[in-house]
Amino acid sequence: MLSRTFGCVRVVWNQTLAWRHRRWHAEREPTNVPQANAFLTQLKRTEQFAWLNEVSSVPLQQVLRTQQRAFVNFFEGRARYPRFKSRTGRQSAEYTRSGFRWRDGRLWLAKTDAPLKLVWSWPDVDPATIDPSTVTVSRDPDGRWYVSLAVDVPDPEQAPATGTAVGMDLGVKDFAVTSDGEKIANPRHLERRARNLARYQRRMARKQRGSANRTKARAKVARAHRKVRDARRDFLHKTSTRLVRDHDVIVIEDLAVENMVRNRSLARAISDCGWGEFRRLLEYKTTRYGRHLIVIDR
Repeated sequence: MLSRTFGCVRVVWNQTLAWRHRRWHAEREPTNVPQANAFLTQLKRTEQFAWLNEVSSVPLQQVLRTQQRAFVNFFEGRARYPRFKSRTGRQSAEYTRSGFRWRDGRLWLAKTDAPLKLVWSWPDVDPATIDPSTVTVSRDPDGRWYVSLAVDVPDPEQAPATGTAVGMDLGVKDFAVTSDGEKIANPRHLERRARNLARYQRRMARKQRGSANRTKARAKVARAHRKVRDARRDFLHKTSTRLVRDHDVIVIEDLAVENMVRNRSLARAISDCGWGEFRRLLEYKTTRYGRHLIVIDR
């Protein structure tokens, strides 16, 4: 049922995105959520897409809200234009309270008969004590499944003042050089695993499209990418946490990453650094712990 739900979510996203695109070019009118809801209702009444009624309507409704936020972010300059979703990419379905039941740490989703089998990854939290407001089930291209819960938690205590400030210059040779003279080495996660990744990609290219062997080869490529992504995320989290813990004020440069990656000779190395994600981590961690982040123009 979950795989079917993922397919329905993907189809609703793609069909609604194409409809929005046609509507904008024909009428020059923006689309809101009620209008998208009306389009979804019409879509489900057609013979071609009647199978959308076989899954819970909750994740399909959430797709429309997610897409609306994506367009708001695009028009306000915070993100690029929303793209179509592929069946080989990451799949997800979001459920609000009306679409799931959480009891004693067990999760039932709408239109499923049995609770999901979960491996709890919060050792310090008793799952029976939480009350999630939304649940997101996702599957990575390498076949790993995840369940994310949105819960209300109290604000953490502000970190004790250190009386120090630090500026950072982000780069490729060194990930960052601080005003204290510290050089933070660039782990080059993708570069270190590029040979294995290229080998897996060559093997996949030799497999027949649509075959089971190509599916297995694609999963190997996805696992290699996940290892790179996980290692990069771990490094960025640990580095940002240490800087926020040790300094009251952090100063970084406003890097135009999207423009910089247009340089073909540096695009791969810049993307591997994860500067955009690093800034996002600094922004929310400094806010959460009572620190200050200053972003200066180039």
